[in-house]
Amino acid sequence: MAVSGATPRVAWACEAEHSRGRLVPEPEMPPRSPFRRDCDRIIHSTAFRRLKQKTQVFVFNEGDHYRTRLTHTLEVVQVARSIARALGLDEDLAEALALAHDLGHPPFAHAGERALDACMAGQGGFDHNAQSLRVVTRIEGRYAAFDGLNLTWETLEGIAKHNGPLTDREGNGIGRYRDGLPHAIRVHSAQQDLELWSHASAEAQVAAISDDIAYDVHDLDDGLRARMFTLDDIAGLPLVGEALASVRARYPGLDVPRTVNEVLRLVITLLIEDVVAESLRRARAAGVTSAADVRELGAPIVAFSDAMRDKEKALKGFLFPRMYRHERVNRIMAEAQGVIRDLFAYFINRPRDLPPSWQDGIDAMEGERLARRVCDYIAGMTDRYALDQHARFFDSTPDLR
Repeated sequence: MAVSGATPRVAWACEAEHSRGRLVPEPEMPPRSPFRRDCDRIIHSTAFRRLKQKTQVFVFNEGDHYRTRLTHTLEVVQVARSIARALGLDEDLAEALALAHDLGHPPFAHAGERALDACMAGQGGFDHNAQSLRVVTRIEGRYAAFDGLNLTWETLEGIAKHNGPLTDREGNGIGRYRDGLPHAIRVHSAQQDLELWSHASAEAQVAAISDDIAYDVHDLDDGLRARMFTLDDIAGLPLVGEALASVRARYPGLDVPRTVNEVLRLVITLLIEDVVAESLRRARAAGVTSAADVRELGAPIVAFSDAMRDKEKALKGFLFPRMYRHERVNRIMAEAQGVIRDLFAYFINRPRDLPPSWQDGIDAMEGERLARRVCDYIAGMTDRYALDQHARFFDSTPDLR
């Protein structure tokens, strides 16, 4: 299936002209659509720029060619726009959600998230998806009329629930949130109903599956570059091994770097084509005729086919022990978690050492309010800044290599 050309807009796409608007009303600014303005606001945010020095898998000082949160995000955008275009969805909304999906990630990837969540135990916890919502609704301070970026309802909805519903219709948390919703979600829900019981738009679902595609492929690339495994190690995997065999048959004697690139190109193409075909099949089978139908469907409309889902699961099953749980990665991330714990404990006990821009009302804060202020500050740090701050306040700081 070709996916390069634009497809006429489908009836179940989100329409910018029918957006539910912004929490603080603003005049429109043609020729940019509301969703295009959301993209631009995210790109110009401080949190977006910080992604360039936040860990994906390898910390910044391990090499210049490994992915960071920023390069990962740009790859997600590329995939999301391709899928949205092929399906006939709103590309700008899909892009906005891809741009925003990792804004709440703390330094040091999921290790940093686990450390902050442990530090916030009993005080609302920490969840990077919820923190992304907090960043764009409260923490960013660029505009005179409001805190955050004042994004459209559709973009906020997609940030909150691109991975699926968070509650049942009665408002009770489900799945990973059965014990309660994250702090940022609860706070924002008191101001604006994001219909947490329903699925998000097709565009949000595109951003979510594009995240999977991007990190599957680029983690393969980074793992090969780091020599955690070889091309021969992946030759027996479904999908990737099939792509490798195809490339070797077509280009016998091709050098390893070019072989890797050709394999990854082919894998991305196969994954995107499968998502497009399966999503169109599901839309036809369900008879959806509007974005509201997508939200109320009760199951994702954007997905891999069963066969491709099994292949993609096998790839993740390979990467988990060979890369994400590699001894080298585990050692570095354990040291990184120690940095986060140290910083949190330090600023809880000495909040006056927070930067001046974080001092507002600090003397009256205690308990969860103070912990959340410290958590927000640390979550916004880059890897480099976190290490610099640690070195400022502690005698010994790990090198993370």
